[in-house]
Amino acid sequence: MPSLSDRRRWLLDGARDTIPMMVGAAPFGVIFGTLAIAAGLSPAATAAMSLLVFAGSSQFIAVSLVSAGAALPVIWLTTFVVNLRHALYSATLLPYARPWPLAWRWPLAFWLTDETFAVVEHRFRSLGADGGQWYWLGSSLSMYLNWQLWTLAGVALGRSVPGLDRLGLDFAMVATFAAIVAPQLKKRPTLAAALAAGAVALLARGLPYKLDLMLAALAGVAAGMLLERGQKREAA
Repeated sequence: MPSLSDRRRWLLDGARDTIPMMVGAAPFGVIFGTLAIAAGLSPAATAAMSLLVFAGSSQFIAVSLVSAGAALPVIWLTTFVVNLRHALYSATLLPYARPWPLAWRWPLAFWLTDETFAVVEHRFRSLGADGGQWYWLGSSLSMYLNWQLWTLAGVALGRSVPGLDRLGLDFAMVATFAAIVAPQLKKRPTLAAALAAGAVALLARGLPYKLDLMLAALAGVAAGMLLERGQKREAA
């Protein structure tokens, strides 16, 4: 049983290592809040989406679909498919998290984001999983609270400064996700997923209801999981 000081240290280490990601996510929270208000969502609905969904890319896509008048089943299916990339994250972290009780794995799975995955996976790969649940919790809570804070700032800004949605601010999300993904491309499954998703997104560009993103996400997840399984069979 780790001591209280060890748990506190691991928790704070996770939060500290996530600070650069928190700084990078801050503009997205503001942009999401402003775009959601511009799309017609109420401040309460916007805040509830960040609290209950907590998935930046899916929230942006959902807001764009709401703005386009898409039906709820289309919104649900699209955001579900986009978040399928978390299956790859889970497969990567499962060897470390398998011994943990469900009381740890369920909440940490909800809080798993691109940023937290990048931080936690690097720590586990470098130092192992000793105290990993506390480290993961520190990273997750800091990202979660950070996202709520900047979403509320975006809501306030969107209500006070009209027309911000026409400035193309959502491009910043694309740039940051590219920066997060790039260091992972040295792994063959991740590279295969990125290439497959990029090719499908390009070929399917312009399909209605963001179907290009849905197909690209499916292709990326399938390619990554197939190559991951192939590598495991080779190792066996």
